[in-house]
Amino acid sequence: MLASKSKQPQKLPRRRGLSERSRLFPMEKPLTHDAWEQKLRLIVEMMRDMSRHTDPQAMVRSYAQRMQELMPVERRLSISRRDLAWPWYRITRSTTWDEEINPWVEKHRLPLLQGGLLAELIYGDEPRLIDDLQVDPRDPAAEYLLGFRSLLAVPMFDQGVALNMIILLRHEPAAFEREQIHDVVWRSNLFGRATSNLVLKHELQAAYEALDREMKRVGEIQRSLLPAELPGIATLDLAAYYRPAARAGGDYYDFFPQPDGAWGIFIGDVSGHGTPAAVLMAVTHCIAHTHPGLPRAPNEVLEYINHHLAAHYVAMSDAFVTAFYGLYEPPTRRLWYATAGHNPPRLKRCRNGAIYSLDAARGLPLGAFADSTYTTACMQLEPGDQIVFYTDGLLDAQNPRGEMFGLERLDGVLDQCALQAQGLLDELIRAVDKFASGRPPDDDRTVILARVV
Repeated sequence: MLASKSKQPQKLPRRRGLSERSRLFPMEKPLTHDAWEQKLRLIVEMMRDMSRHTDPQAMVRSYAQRMQELMPVERRLSISRRDLAWPWYRITRSTTWDEEINPWVEKHRLPLLQGGLLAELIYGDEPRLIDDLQVDPRDPAAEYLLGFRSLLAVPMFDQGVALNMIILLRHEPAAFEREQIHDVVWRSNLFGRATSNLVLKHELQAAYEALDREMKRVGEIQRSLLPAELPGIATLDLAAYYRPAARAGGDYYDFFPQPDGAWGIFIGDVSGHGTPAAVLMAVTHCIAHTHPGLPRAPNEVLEYINHHLAAHYVAMSDAFVTAFYGLYEPPTRRLWYATAGHNPPRLKRCRNGAIYSLDAARGLPLGAFADSTYTTACMQLEPGDQIVFYTDGLLDAQNPRGEMFGLERLDGVLDQCALQAQGLLDELIRAVDKFASGRPPDDDRTVILARVV
């Protein structure tokens, strides 16, 4: 609302025969062609300049300079009541200051004032024009206002409230043309939204970088839980691949040496992605490694892990862990195994090239029910046999058309390859990457490749 010679609202007069819009926004005096072109050129240059800025503080400084060209004033103030209550407000900018203060990062340096004319203006939530400014020397903001006779208050709205306001001052009375005021209000508020968006962008970027640093650290901790190097297992050639979909993931693989020379082979996949999955993966690792002497029977290993997960860690959530645990006996080349909702490993027989699933001992995922039981099956392996242990991120790899890599393509790689473990693993990962055509993984991918020798 506009006011003149006082702080009371001044109603705009109704004009006979004019539309409501013309009553609210009276026509400006016609500009000459040269003046019109000059004004347009200044506005275009200002818009170009604003679009280049990435720093909010520099953007505000540049905008103030441009506005001074379009609408010269003797003094300019910015005030804010953000995070304050009546009658408190802050002076956030002033052309009287020798040193520039960044209000977004140096709020503690901003003058905090209470009451007076500026408090009435900013809490009034309306534009105000005072043509004959009379300032009480006792006003909290008197040092900023004394000596000026014209004041224009431009509210900067946020969620419908004037949380910020620009105060324009001139020495002469009645120095602001009413025809310019609506343009100033529009222009200032549009600029204010642009500045707020830029500030929000910086805040989001800073938050993202902080979160990314944390996730990177979580990923480093998680990878430290995986085997630093593959064990040397007699009669078994090994290779492994691990790629989380994010900084950290929920896939887990491990090897457990047994007193009699046998080796436990574990691969698991926690439901979900990111930090929650990584935390549950670490819990699973801890449970597996704190078993009081890992029993030989794979079903007993899974039952032990399942009981502790269900009883203490996932009871109040929908999380679970799929897992495969096998016990390999190097002298006999027998593989004893049990599965908890996990993808059955693929076995390619050397003698006939046939491909099978190790799916004779299936059970529910770990953490689903504390009293779940599992069974153990046995597979007699032979020299030259190849086994692929994997998580579902391998089969679920998608190409740009949304098609999945799938079991048939995995078998296709196995069917055409008779390499050592690392060579076969390299061929498989190349096939997946070629299929995905640069599309990043949506799920963690883990593969253990074993070739019996």
